Amino acid sequence: MKNYISFSLLWLCATAVDSFQPTRNVLQISKALATTTTSSLEAHASKNDHENPDRRAFLAGGLLAAASSLMFSRTALAESSTVDYKAVAKDIMDLVQTNPDWGPTLVRLAWHSSGTYDKETNTGGSGGGTIRFKEELAHGGNAGLAETAVKWMEPIHAKYEKDGLSYADLYTLAGVASIKAMGGPTIGWSSGRRDQLEDSVTPDGRLPAADSGPPLADKSDAAHLRNIFYRMGFNDQEIVILSGAHALGRCHTTASGYDGPWTPTPTTFNNAYFTLLTSLNWVPKDWSGPPQYVDAPTGRLMMLPTDYVLLDDKSFLKWVKVYAKDGQKFDKDFAKTFQKLEELGTSGLTPTEWV
Repeated sequence: MKNYISFSLLWLCATAVDSFQPTRNVLQISKALATTTTSSLEAHASKNDHENPDRRAFLAGGLLAAASSLMFSRTALAESSTVDYKAVAKDIMDLVQTNPDWGPTLVRLAWHSSGTYDKETNTGGSGGGTIRFKEELAHGGNAGLAETAVKWMEPIHAKYEKDGLSYADLYTLAGVASIKAMGGPTIGWSSGRRDQLEDSVTPDGRLPAADSGPPLADKSDAAHLRNIFYRMGFNDQEIVILSGAHALGRCHTTASGYDGPWTPTPTTFNNAYFTLLTSLNWVPKDWSGPPQYVDAPTGRLMMLPTDYVLLDDKSFLKWVKVYAKDGQKFDKDFAKTFQKLEELGTSGLTPTEWV
């Protein structure tokens, strides 16, 4: 089985928070209403109605649609209230400034809640906040998030829940606020995501793996990255841009099996991932763990096979060199690309000042 890693950040860890009980109750009530009303209609239907199954199906369908409307009106009502997103973002940034190692994990939460999007089926993405459910937290790429990032965000959600803060908005805001707190660019963010139920959780396997095919970097790793990111609607340049988030955090053997930070400054957002990738001599690590690379001078830094393959692929390497030379361009392009990532598959969002 492949080891799945956050393609965009570090390996800390996570508990499923099964927290959207109010909507579940509305769903149950709605279904009960539809069932009861349909039964009542059938009991009082005329003889012709009983002889016309199509008409009965039409009535039942209309009632179910009405029930569904009732369910979603409950969600919309919860989100119609005013949330002070600047206050929410400040609470997140305060957490990161107090616990710098939390920052990369919160970016990972935002990344993984968004990176499940599939443009062909228009499923997945950040819009439903479904990474809070145990079904999605059990995916290989989300190892550890239940006990860390999801858990850390719960008090903040509880604080602003009465104002209509959705988990989906909270998790994505956590990403941009954490990047800002770690010295990164101010990234555009929009509010208005509506939490969805467990049945919106997408299948496992939509997040990037640390390697694919033979051990260490191989053409199959480049193909894997393109398969994952093209599915979301990204191109080769954007794949490289998002890979640059590996400037943050580190891998832990207890979560991913891999070990070590990508850079010596894992809580500072910069373009060090690219400068180190292109300037150091990377060699296979001699150990019993999964194949990875370490820097020859010290052995303290590491690269995954899907990192190193950026050097082997001409299309990827072109952009690696661009961002290794120009940190300001990386900041600018990353802000644009990360915003795109967080908005994949969403609609009706409102551009919102958060800082």
